[in-house]
Amino acid sequence: MFAFIIISFGILSRVIVHTPNFTPVLSLALFGGMYLKGRQAVWVPLVLMAISDSIIGFHHVMFFTWGSIVLISVLGLWLKQRKSFVTVLGTSMVSAMVFFIVTNFGAWLTLYPHTMDGLRQCYILAIPFFRGTCISTIAYSLVFYVVYEWVLKRSQGTALARLV
Repeated sequence: MFAFIIISFGILSRVIVHTPNFTPVLSLALFGGMYLKGRQAVWVPLVLMAISDSIIGFHHVMFFTWGSIVLISVLGLWLKQRKSFVTVLGTSMVSAMVFFIVTNFGAWLTLYPHTMDGLRQCYILAIPFFRGTCISTIAYSLVFYVVYEWVLKRSQGTALARLV
């Protein structure tokens, strides 16, 4: 049920009109790594991406995007035993940087001249999009973490505890 909620919310956030690069997808990958069990931590964010990409359209940097989602999910797995407001904040910043580095490297390989100038141009032109990615990843990650931990504490000993 929890995996279905993450997938549904992530797909919805990608298909509705939104500010460029301002979605909870990276945060959901990080969140999934922190709270989903076993392999779900990696495949749930990938399913989210596969379904939403099939709706909005596949693209030339898709495998780099999906690869960065896997890396962020692994960061979430690492974070699982180290959860705190500060570590979630730091890891969400790192997640945004991982996404920026990996996906723009893919863009350079597919769209730009394979020169140092082409690489530099690719990353420079991507900077305006990084702001939305960074802000949304940090904000959503902190909100998801704080709300989920609050629900966990408030639901102990109740029927809701089985769901969360």
